[in-house]
Amino acid sequence: MKQTLVLVLIFLIFSTNAQDVAILKYNGGGDWYANPTAIPNLVDFANKNIGTNISKDPQAVNINSEDLFSYPIIFMTGHGNVLFSDDDANNLKNYLISGGFLHISDNYGLDKFIRRELKKVFPNLEFKEIPTNHPIFNQTFKFPNGIPKIHEHNKKPAQGFGLFYKGRLVVFYDYETDLSDGWEDEIIHNNPKSVRETALKMGANIIEFAFKN
Repeated sequence: MKQTLVLVLIFLIFSTNAQDVAILKYNGGGDWYANPTAIPNLVDFANKNIGTNISKDPQAVNINSEDLFSYPIIFMTGHGNVLFSDDDANNLKNYLISGGFLHISDNYGLDKFIRRELKKVFPNLEFKEIPTNHPIFNQTFKFPNGIPKIHEHNKKPAQGFGLFYKGRLVVFYDYETDLSDGWEDEIIHNNPKSVRETALKMGANIIEFAFKN
């Protein structure tokens, strides 16, 4: 029965919305809806530069919804508290081990909460810093030094962390860089064009990696 369920979930991931992305809607009071222009801008950039055909109207999907399984990649951001129920954690785990991919962008203040809650999803997994030779940094766009620094938070170096399930990267977490701020409309953060392009290129790599893997 469990094997049948997993096969059904895998089918859903690669069916209707196999070339679309979604935004994770979670509980706890954190602003999951932060950076509203980020994903539409990233999608537009990806469609123009890496040959994707993603809907420019990304949907917000509840973490405990079966709709999660319709998307090969889910984006998550925010500044504040995150709280996963047992059902939330179980649904997210099933999504990820069935072929899904989660990108988390720390919009400042998310770190302690997301690390705590992901322990409910994968109690035995630890975040590992992703080496610069990993494929996620070597898709259409090359990042020989790893994840780029986009925003200054605590004067710490930008880091890309990952959770690996049976050797597969299932969660990519950008820390002390805030890629999603770099994807926002220029007027919001006044980032120079070169910084925004760097952030968008890294974001496109994440999408490309998720679609391939």
